[in-house]
Amino acid sequence: MVGYLETKKFKITLLGEGAVGKTSLRKNFLGETFDRDYMMTLGADFATKVVEVDDYEVTLIIWDLAGQPRFSAVREGFYIGTRGALLVFDITRPDTYEQLANWVRELIKNNKNRKVPMVLIGNKNDLRGSLHTTIPEEYGAKYAKALSQWSGYDIPYIETSAKYGDNVETAFENLVQEIIKSTKTEAIHNYLKGEL
Repeated sequence: MVGYLETKKFKITLLGEGAVGKTSLRKNFLGETFDRDYMMTLGADFATKVVEVDDYEVTLIIWDLAGQPRFSAVREGFYIGTRGALLVFDITRPDTYEQLANWVRELIKNNKNRKVPMVLIGNKNDLRGSLHTTIPEEYGAKYAKALSQWSGYDIPYIETSAKYGDNVETAFENLVQEIIKSTKTEAIHNYLKGEL
């Protein structure tokens, strides 16, 4: 580490239907190996990781929320304080893409009606070109653009493979950069309103 890095701490949340690969994305980002045996997340799980992004040393508190409908009541309390989200769907399962709006609504409703920076992730890109029918990349890009216009944040669409690690670091890094940018903007607004 060269020079002084400002420290930050951000809570981020992984959202999406069950079995889209949220836990595998988190584990890959933490440097853990891919587990071929699917184990459902019960309620929520979390991990932390310290990363250096730009001039910041950031502690990420990463919440991985169970995607099955029966856990919706359990999830509610875990959203509070979310500063950013990875919104994940499985490119081989159209139903997971179709549910994205419900996940955004659930996040906003349970996070004091606060919009936050997001990255839209189409996971399992290693299956593109296989026997699976996959959601075209343009669909993800179009949805991310619509989310950006709605939220006021620059929300990218990134295709990942939690299995092989494709673009996993990039997705988390993009989210952290957008959160940092949003905190600077909030600080300026608070200063101008005389709240600092």
